[in-house]
Amino acid sequence: MNLQGRIALVAGATRGAGRGIARALGEAGATVYCTGRSSRAGVVDPQRPETIEETAELVTAAGGTGIAVRVDHTEEDAVAQLFERIRADHGTLDILINDIWGGDALTEWGKTCWEVDVRQGFAMMERAIHTHIITNRHGIPLMLDGNGGLIVELTDGAFYGYRGQLFYDLCKISVIRLAYALSVELADHPITAVAVTPGFLRSEAVLDHFGVTETNWRDAVEKDPHFAMSETPLLVGRVIAALAADPDVRRYAGQPLTCWDLARHYGVKDADGRQPHWDEHLDATVEAIIDRDSPSPDDVLLLRVRKPQIDFDRSRADQRARIETFLRRHGGRDPLDPDKPD
Repeated sequence: MNLQGRIALVAGATRGAGRGIARALGEAGATVYCTGRSSRAGVVDPQRPETIEETAELVTAAGGTGIAVRVDHTEEDAVAQLFERIRADHGTLDILINDIWGGDALTEWGKTCWEVDVRQGFAMMERAIHTHIITNRHGIPLMLDGNGGLIVELTDGAFYGYRGQLFYDLCKISVIRLAYALSVELADHPITAVAVTPGFLRSEAVLDHFGVTETNWRDAVEKDPHFAMSETPLLVGRVIAALAADPDVRRYAGQPLTCWDLARHYGVKDADGRQPHWDEHLDATVEAIIDRDSPSPDDVLLLRVRKPQIDFDRSRADQRARIETFLRRHGGRDPLDPDKPD
């Protein structure tokens, strides 16, 4: 994964997957522009301490060159100026990572499409979709003037089924579609666009939610057994670095890819040497629940959430049918409409 001499932009590098990706690109020797809104000059979310300057320092400490630039990617003029700066500094861009999100506080879990706050949902779409489009609009011309490269759209899940909340689902599926659309329009150019999903990410906010740190994160497994299959943000960064260094990366053009499958393919491991595989874990969990005579309410809820996720997945059609049979037998409230009678 030698990316010496390569120029990268991680849009949304303040924390979480973006920070892990920036750091991993630095490990491989890249120069990484780290953009976001939270800076030592002023943070957007007073409840979160992370800044783009910290991320840039981590990139440099890992072996690359980190450059922090405060940018609000909803402002097109600011984005255009960012790429003008990169052009002036280096004349090219090789890797473009779109990881802007900002939708956690706006996601109304448990509300149906006729109950949500539409303005709040539209704000989420502006942050999580419009920013990606604006960034691609002004970043791709710089890449076209160079030797090509890689565009990565970060999403949640590589499936086409429902993610449990209207606007959350629209945001995450839209960037998958965006990667595909870019791959069609870039078919005659040496630029590969893909979508990538991490697994159960141990971001800074997730660690805080469980009341643990990266040092003692396993203490939270007692609260949530699925946490045992979690991963640091560095893992998705390392698989993206492997993609960027792969001379045959074009075979993936337009596809939604998973961190766990790419980690196995490239032999990439997390900071602790693990390779957690979320799909295998979830499939095994589903089968174990189906085989139980007395499932818990949490078991039923998990299957109710899982069922719409695997719509359109022919490889899991049998599993979906078994889930439907199980839910008819054991009932349980629909998490999308908890007041609806069984």
